[in-house]
Amino acid sequence: MIEGECRIRPRYGEVDQMGYVYHANYVDYCHFARTELMRSFGINDKVLEENGIMMPVIEMNLKYKKPTAYDEELLVITRISEIPSTRFKFNFEFKNQDNELVCKANSTLVFVKSDSRKPIKAPEIVLNSLNEAIVM
Repeated sequence: MIEGECRIRPRYGEVDQMGYVYHANYVDYCHFARTELMRSFGINDKVLEENGIMMPVIEMNLKYKKPTAYDEELLVITRISEIPSTRFKFNFEFKNQDNELVCKANSTLVFVKSDSRKPIKAPEIVLNSLNEAIVM
C-alpha cells in the first residue's frame, strides 16, 4: 500500500452559511491530496499531459462523519491500495485537529490518451514510479 499525507486549512470562502465547510469542497480537497501524493513520486498533471495522458475522474464517493469549520486544520490521508491497470483508485480519510474522522472518500480515475480520449492501460511512467514507491 502507498500512503501520503497533506494538510488543508479551509478558507473563509469555503464555508457555508452554517459556518461549516461546504460539502462540495471535499471533492477539491481530494483532488489536491491525490495530486500531492502523485507529485511525491514525480508524477503530476503536467508530466502526464506532456506524455499525452489524462486522468479523468469516473467515480467519486464521499461519506461525511462530522462537520468542519473555517480554519480548522484537516489532515488528509491518501492511500493507493493496488497498482492500477486502466483504472486508478484512491482512498481518502480526513481527520480534524482532534484526530477525529470527519470524512471518508474514494475516487476512481481512468487513464486516457489526450488526443483520442480513449482509455489506455496504465502508462509505464506511472507504473515505474509506483513500483519504486512500494520498494522504498
